[in-house]
Amino acid sequence: MADPSSYRPKPGQIPDSPGVYKFRDEHRRVIYVGKAKSLRQRLANYFQPLASLHPRTATMVTTAASVEWTVVSTEVEALQLEYSWIKEYDPRFNVKYRDDKSYPYLAVTMNEEFPRVQVMRGHKKKGVRYFGPYAHAWAIRETVDLMLRVFPVRTCSAGVFRNAASAGRPCLLGYIGKCSAPCVARVTPEEHRELADDFCDFMAGRTGTYIRRLEKQMMIAAEDMEYEKAARLRDDIEALRRAMEKSAVVLADATDADLIALAEDELEAAVQIFHVRGGRVRGQRGWVTDKVEAVDTAGLVEHALQQLYGEESGDAVPKEVLVPALPEDTESVAAWLSSRRGSLVSLRVPQRGDKKDLMETVARNAQQALVLHKTKRASDLTTRSRALEEIAEALDLDSAPLRIECFDISHLQGEDVVASMVVFEDGLPRKSEYRRFQIKGFEGQDDVRSMHEVISRRFKRYLAEKDRTGEWGALAEGEAPPGGEPPAGREVPVGGEVPAEDAQDDGRPKRFAYPPQLVVVDGGQPQVAAARRALDELGIDDVAVCGLAKRLEEVWLPGDDDPVVLPRSSEGLYLLQRVRDTAHDFAIRYQRSKRTKRLRTSPLDAVPGLGESRKQALIKHFGSVKRLKQATIEQICEVPGFGRKTAEAIAVALAQAAPAAPAVNTATGEIMEDDGGTTA
Repeated sequence: MADPSSYRPKPGQIPDSPGVYKFRDEHRRVIYVGKAKSLRQRLANYFQPLASLHPRTATMVTTAASVEWTVVSTEVEALQLEYSWIKEYDPRFNVKYRDDKSYPYLAVTMNEEFPRVQVMRGHKKKGVRYFGPYAHAWAIRETVDLMLRVFPVRTCSAGVFRNAASAGRPCLLGYIGKCSAPCVARVTPEEHRELADDFCDFMAGRTGTYIRRLEKQMMIAAEDMEYEKAARLRDDIEALRRAMEKSAVVLADATDADLIALAEDELEAAVQIFHVRGGRVRGQRGWVTDKVEAVDTAGLVEHALQQLYGEESGDAVPKEVLVPALPEDTESVAAWLSSRRGSLVSLRVPQRGDKKDLMETVARNAQQALVLHKTKRASDLTTRSRALEEIAEALDLDSAPLRIECFDISHLQGEDVVASMVVFEDGLPRKSEYRRFQIKGFEGQDDVRSMHEVISRRFKRYLAEKDRTGEWGALAEGEAPPGGEPPAGREVPVGGEVPAEDAQDDGRPKRFAYPPQLVVVDGGQPQVAAARRALDELGIDDVAVCGLAKRLEEVWLPGDDDPVVLPRSSEGLYLLQRVRDTAHDFAIRYQRSKRTKRLRTSPLDAVPGLGESRKQALIKHFGSVKRLKQATIEQICEVPGFGRKTAEAIAVALAQAAPAAPAVNTATGEIMEDDGGTTA
């Protein structure tokens, strides 16, 4: 626990101007981001006596080890920069709304030559029109099914579209009139795009004008005695009205607004949003957050607005936003929303009438969402807390292990030896910090030696990170930090990306930067002893080690001849099993991917400058790798695009390659000749 006075800026050092500030902990991680009209006045509030601070604020300032700030010219810029930094650094003491589900949207891919109507989830893509969100995907499909009668826009995937185009025959929807069949040129790209534009206009709420136009066309057709056309238009109008009935009218016909309501208690808050377009509720969504900072309703509203509109622009930001309480700096927030939309946005609290009544409905939804969330989470939190306490008691730890790392070794008969590291924090997996290792120190099968290497490499990186951030204090010239330098081998994060070794202190999580309270290894006494020996060699004595043996699910501790046996019904044992099984599955997947990649290699891979297209051209010309091996250099030169130099390199590579094992027919046991079909 740090003393805030130890890093308090000197008097007069903080500017009296708008800006954004960051608190960092001893590991240089950004733990809190805030903004202020006056940095001097706002930061002074954090350095009062701890007894006068809110408990959450006191926890934050004692966890922090430094504070820094960035000056901006306006409050609107401060709002935007605060949102960007919260998204980038993910500070632990900032309010972050967790979306309670992945909401489906009705999307129209206007960025394609032939726009497609489909259900989409996840991040929004540029050039795609979105409508919703909807509570269920089937609600979108029902709406689309009704509207395709009037707006026969393409709904098929790219593969189905290509197949229909090549066959010259549309799919079933094209035959029954629910697709205009652009795949077989029944309509031009311009005509199909016009249909998609009409579809989007109708979904955006411009319904009355379109229906009146159809009614006028129907009357004209009836007067001209075109009764079939009039009947078809009548059915189209009925289909559109049924689609409209699925979203009730709640406000005036031309109203475009978002209504945001909150339900909160001392620990958590739930937010619900109703999206009203054209006077009808077109979508609903909600989030839940832990109140990790001292924040009131106005602050929660501001955070919700940042998350809701931080990456939106244009019509995605409505003309009117109705909230239960106005943010502290209403003018700046309204100006920021207006800049996102490109025109004036009204931010206000409804006082009377239909809007106030609808806001009460949204608030009831928020209250129900909070109650449901607490009901679901209560047992989960209780179970995880009990599991961590049971582990601490069984292993005689000083406190519950809030961060657990588990390691597992995987190989196939001594080949492709790899290891995995999975991380659980507060009893939940933290997948972004999973890591994979290749065993490089030796060849062959030795799980104990492999475990020693992996633990050593992981904690050498931790010690190197501590030294890089200055946590070891000043070292004498030429003195190495404890544990020495990290090895030359690189560990691979889950996504495959390896950050630069000389990354700056930007607050982002580093590889292996944070130590666990408990290391779990998949194995018994030998593996546990190897892990403990690796930590002792590095001088690390504040990390507990245990192993979980698969045979009897026994927990082994370093130096103990007898295992710790947890009851089968123990929540602590269940959590250890889950951690171990996760590491085991992660290691197996990595080992299998490496083995698959190795088995798919070809002798032609060693030829420089020979890509997939040219390899396929060779196989197509000769029929198989076996026949290519038998070819002369002159015969290889006959393949279009291959000169003598490349042909010689191919001949040398094939001559040096080890002979492949013969293929066996598993049904008959016969050895099959390698005559064709072999891929490069």
